[in-house]
Amino acid sequence: MKKINFIFGTMLFVLLSFGLSSTAAAQEKQTFTGTVVSYGTIRDSRVRTGTFTLTINGTTSDDQAQEYLGILQQGGQNDVLSAIRKNELGRFSIGENIGVPVNVVRESTDGTTRHIFIVFERWTQFAEYRGGYRSLDYPFGVIDLSIDEKTGKGDGTYIAAAQIRWRKDKKSNEYQVEIENFATYPARLIGVEWRGRKNS
Repeated sequence: MKKINFIFGTMLFVLLSFGLSSTAAAQEKQTFTGTVVSYGTIRDSRVRTGTFTLTINGTTSDDQAQEYLGILQQGGQNDVLSAIRKNELGRFSIGENIGVPVNVVRESTDGTTRHIFIVFERWTQFAEYRGGYRSLDYPFGVIDLSIDEKTGKGDGTYIAAAQIRWRKDKKSNEYQVEIENFATYPARLIGVEWRGRKNS
């Protein structure tokens, strides 16, 4: 299976570590809905769609984010997974599935656009363990949302199986957070709506 690295450059580095302010660690429950468009693989080129629901009831503080970055630098992604898996800052579900807890939520605002970056421990199938598949090396789900605060509408990207690493970029020779998608392309989140929001 072809793998393509998706590096969320400055945005990922900042949202996961330093610089941009986030909202308070505890907040009122927020709900976002929309459609997931999943692209096919080399073996199965079919495009699939489904609905999703994302709820957020808290965010990751600056101190926590820096702590997780330090863990990634020193111990790698498995140690990060152990550190975040008990966090329940919301829930993400596709279709009628019960969904999984959201473990990391970072937010920023650029003008009237709200950026939400989310990491969680993904669904893992029994067949992956039975077959010892390489997909087990991609234990995270990653969501990157952009929401217009005036309309409550937006779009985003969803990586269903991601690997997160701390690596030196060959071009810049600087270390950065790198996300690799197990599939050929990440899914798109379209028609996203912020439900029950208070009009500004």
